[in-house]
Amino acid sequence: MTEPKKSEGEAAAEETPKECPQCAEYKTGWQRAVADYQNLHKEVARQRGEWAALSETEILREFIPVYDNFKLAFRLQHSDFSSEQKKWVDGIGYIMKQFDDVLKAHGVEEIKTVGEKFDPLQHEVVSEEMTEGAAEEGMIVRELEGGYSKKGKVLRVAKVVVAKGV
Repeated sequence: MTEPKKSEGEAAAEETPKECPQCAEYKTGWQRAVADYQNLHKEVARQRGEWAALSETEILREFIPVYDNFKLAFRLQHSDFSSEQKKWVDGIGYIMKQFDDVLKAHGVEEIKTVGEKFDPLQHEVVSEEMTEGAAEEGMIVRELEGGYSKKGKVLRVAKVVVAKGV
């Protein structure tokens, strides 16, 4: 069986006389330099990944208000449209669905609100409402502005109204 070919550096290292202390010092310096270069290369690659993730997050944060406005406009639609207007409303609905699909493809999820217990890490209380037994104190009764998270990290907190005991 033949031995695998060695690189020039490995072959030169084997040919280096053992009695040459300066050669050993050079070899050690060269090995350190190679290791430092490899570590630098890994660090740069890691930083590029972080920058890309931060850029994506910032772009998503900028698109979220647009998506919210789409949802608000779609909810305000009226049922007494003509057939031509209904086609337009349906088209806007498809655009909103595409927008939702893109956000989901990037890992963005809406934070659950109504009927959930208030969580200060995901929700911001805008006001409190008196409720009579329907909801226990601290439960979210209404959403004023949607919140979003990506991979467990909150992009924007949800603005909510919580139940206040009588």
